This record gives sequence, C-alpha cells and structure tokens, in this order.
Amino acid sequence: MAKENKAVKEDIANDPSSKIEAIKNLIFGDNIAAYNSEFEQVKKDITIKKKELEDFIEDTRKELNQAIDNLSTDINIRITELEDNLADKAEALDAKKVDKTSLGDLLIKLGENIKQK
Repeated sequence: MAKENKAVKEDIANDPSSKIEAIKNLIFGDNIAAYNSEFEQVKKDITIKKKELEDFIEDTRKELNQAIDNLSTDINIRITELEDNLADKAEALDAKKVDKTSLGDLLIKLGENIKQK
C-alpha cells in the first residue's frame, strides 16, 4: 500500500492533470469502475427510453394528423351535401313561386279574355 501511495504521489507531482485522477483513485478505488459501469447502463437506459418516447410521440403525431385529415374530409363532404341540399330547396321554392311579372301578364290576359266574352 505504501508503494502504491508513493507511486500516486509521484504521479501527482509529475502531472497536474492526473491530480484529479489520483484523488478519485484514493477516494473511490476499485469502486470507480463499478460506478462508471452503472452510469453507462443508466445512460443506455435513458437513451433507449428517449428513443421509445420519441417514437411514441411521432406515432401519436401521425395518428392525430390522420384523424384531422379524416375529420376535415368528412366536414367538407357534409358542407357540400348541405350546399347541394340548400340549392335544391331554393330551386324548389323558385319553382313554386310565381313571378310577379308573369302573374301580372296572366291577369291582364285573363281580364282581356273576360272583356271579350
């Protein structure tokens, strides 16, 4: 152990960037590899869950867009049907209604016919 501490002290003296590494080794020792492994597994799990969530969001987006398109098509069809129905009703009313000019001409002719008889 004393030999290891001496080697660690020499590393610290020679390379300032290894000071942090040496401190980590003193504090955590062999556990650091286990921690790193656990952190890597957590990172992988998070990445997998993130991908699953992104896929779910994309699928939901596609389904919503499809539902909106279907609803839009349905509404357009119904509006067209209502417009056609309204046009038919207006045409039927025009057919039932007598034009005032035509009615006036008919009454004049009727009056002339009565006058002649």
